[in-house]
Amino acid sequence: CPVNFEFLNYTIITSQCKGPKYPPESCCSAFKEFACPYAEQINDLTTDCASTMFSYINLYGKYPPGLFASECREGKEGLACPALSPSASASENANGSQQLIRNPWMLVMAAIIAAAMLL
Repeated sequence: CPVNFEFLNYTIITSQCKGPKYPPESCCSAFKEFACPYAEQINDLTTDCASTMFSYINLYGKYPPGLFASECREGKEGLACPALSPSASASENANGSQQLIRNPWMLVMAAIIAAAMLL
């Protein structure tokens, strides 16, 4: 994975998504704020980016397994990420299309299957 998820700041998620109820509105908006800049990388199922990101989110937040996959849904296509900021590079938004975080449940399952295959 080209993104080093180990050293990213997870405070946006851990400060807004708190148990025991884990309110979906707060948790999902925080998840999107954290994950959307990396949508392209975490959607790439040929890498371990999704599983690595979810591992660190769960490590730092001690969240129940599948919390974000089960709570954060905006449709069958996945989570819609806001348009990139004007400071983002032109290459990241060259086609002007909206980024999506593909169905998080599918990403989690793919990461689990990939990890199981390595065992």
